[in-house]
Amino acid sequence: MRETEPWKFLDAYRGRVFSDRWPTIPQLFDITTDRFPDRACFTIYSPQRMSTNYRETHEIILKVASYLTSIGLGPGSHIAVTGKNSPEWGIAYIAVLYTGAVVVPIDYQLSTQDIITLMHAGDVTAAFVDEEKYEHIKKDFAGIPCFGLARGVESFIYDLEPPAGFVFTPPQVPVQSTAAILFTSGTTGDPKGVMLSHENLVSDCFLAQSNLNISEQDIFYALLPIHHSYTMLAVFIESFSVGAETVFGKRMVVKQILSDLKEAKITMFLGVPMLFNKLLTGILKGVKEKGALAYGLIRTLMAISGFIKKTFGVNPGRAFFGSILEKASLSSIRICISGGGPLDPKVFRQYNQLGIDFVQGYGLTETSPILTLNPVEHYKETSVGKVLPEVEMIIDNPNEDGIGEIVVRGPMVMQGYYKMPEETAEVLSPDGWLRTGDVGKLDDENYLYLAGRIKNVIVTEGGKNVYPEEIENEFQLYDEIDQILVRGYIPEGKTVAEEIESLIYPNQDWISQNHLSPEQVEERIHDIVTEVNQRLRSYEKITRIHILKEPLEMTTTQKLKRHIAKG
Repeated sequence: MRETEPWKFLDAYRGRVFSDRWPTIPQLFDITTDRFPDRACFTIYSPQRMSTNYRETHEIILKVASYLTSIGLGPGSHIAVTGKNSPEWGIAYIAVLYTGAVVVPIDYQLSTQDIITLMHAGDVTAAFVDEEKYEHIKKDFAGIPCFGLARGVESFIYDLEPPAGFVFTPPQVPVQSTAAILFTSGTTGDPKGVMLSHENLVSDCFLAQSNLNISEQDIFYALLPIHHSYTMLAVFIESFSVGAETVFGKRMVVKQILSDLKEAKITMFLGVPMLFNKLLTGILKGVKEKGALAYGLIRTLMAISGFIKKTFGVNPGRAFFGSILEKASLSSIRICISGGGPLDPKVFRQYNQLGIDFVQGYGLTETSPILTLNPVEHYKETSVGKVLPEVEMIIDNPNEDGIGEIVVRGPMVMQGYYKMPEETAEVLSPDGWLRTGDVGKLDDENYLYLAGRIKNVIVTEGGKNVYPEEIENEFQLYDEIDQILVRGYIPEGKTVAEEIESLIYPNQDWISQNHLSPEQVEERIHDIVTEVNQRLRSYEKITRIHILKEPLEMTTTQKLKRHIAKG
C-alpha cells in the first residue's frame, strides 16, 4: 500500500525544527541529517567512487555557509551557482540557502556572456563557478566574490573557512520567502527568472511522493543538468528529502551512463524521452542480433509480461528478462521517470513489459515543476500522469474533444517572474491561477493527457488545430531520425491557412554504418514520413519535408529551440 501522507515523519520535528506546515530547504536537510547521519548523501565516480554521508555533507555545508556569512552575504543576497553536476554544486546550492540568501542556478553550458547577462538580470552579488569559466566571469563580472567548484581554482569551495572564532547561526527565514530564481530554458524566446519559494519546492517534493514511493534505500542518478527545475527537484531535493543517495553524472554519453548505472546500482533513473529512446533502441537491437526466432519469442514474452502486469498488478518482467536488463546495465533500476517532453506510448509500454516500472510526469519551471505523475500501480500509457494532491487543475475553453489550455493552482505555483510584473500578470492571476500555455485534457480519474503548446499550434484550412508535438511523437522509434521538428507553413497562393512541414536531421551513425548516399537517405526519410502519414488524420499529414545537413539547436535539457529553427 502507498503511504497517503509520506511526509508524516515531519510531525516529530514540527515545533522543534520548524513551525509552518513545511520546513525550509535547510531545515529539511537538518531533519534528514538527524534521521540518517551515516547514509551516503553525495557520490561521484571520477573515476573512483568518492562519497560523503549526510553528517559529513552537513558539516561541509555549514562551513561554507559560515564563510559566506562572515563576508557579509546572507538575506537579501543573490548567489549564482553555475557548473557541471557535482557534489560541489549541491553543497554550494544548499549552503547559499543556509545563509538566508537566494540561490540563482545558471546553465553552465551557456556562453560566458549569456551567463553574465543572466547574472545581471538576477541581481547576483556572488557566484560559484566551474573551472572553465571561472577566470572569465571573475574578470568580466568584476566587483563580486567568485568561488570555484573545482580543485585547482582559487577560492575552491572546500577550502572556504570562516575566521577563527566566528560563530554562525543560520537565520530563520520564512518558508514563504524566495529560495531560488530559475531562468527558463528559452526554447521560445527571452528567458524569465522564475521565483520559487522554499514552500513551493518542499511542498512539491512531498506531494509528488503521493504518486511515487521513494525511501532512504534509493539511489538517484543526477544526469540531466541540475540547474534545471526537473533534475533539481525530482532528483536532488527528492533524494535528500528521504535520506537517499545522489550520484552525480557529468557526461551525457551512453557508455558512461551505462557504466554509472551498473557501478552505482542506481534505483531511480530520471531522463528525457530522447535518452530513453536511445537506450531502448540499443536493447532491442541486441535482441534482434539473437536471430528472428529468438527476437519473436522475446517480443511475445514482452507482450505477455505487459498484460500480466497491467491486468493483475504482478511484475514478471524481471524474471523473464533479467539477463537482458543485466546486459543493458538496467538490472538495479526500480523506477524510470520520463519528463521534459512527450514520450511515445510504445516506449512507455516496452519498458514496463521488460519489468521496469516506468512512469511519466508533467510540469513546468513555474510549478516547481511537478504537477502530475503516473503511479506505478495504476499507470496509463498515453497519459502524463495523475494530478498531484492539492493541485487544482482545470481545462479552459475545451474543444469538442475536451482539449483546452491547462490552468493550475496549488502550493507549488511560482511567486512570479523576477522584476517582470507585466509578464507575471499575463500568466498568473491575483488568486493564484497559472495559465501554463500547454493544452491537454483530463479524464474522469484526473489523469492528464497532453497535446502540445498553444504557441506551437498549427491552424489548418478546415479550422482544425494540430499540435506538432503529437506528430513528432510518432517518429520517436525510428532510429534513422536523430531530430524532427514539425511546424506550419503557408503554401504559395494562400494567405492564412497552414499546411504541415517537417524539418528532419537524419541519424549520422545510421548513414555512415550503412554507407548511404544522399539519395538513399532521402528515399528512406520520405518512406518513413509516408508510413507516419498513414497513421495520422487527414488534416495532420505532413506535406513538405526538409532534410537538414546540420542538427537543430537544442537546450541543455534536449528540447528543440523552435523559435530559431531554419528550414
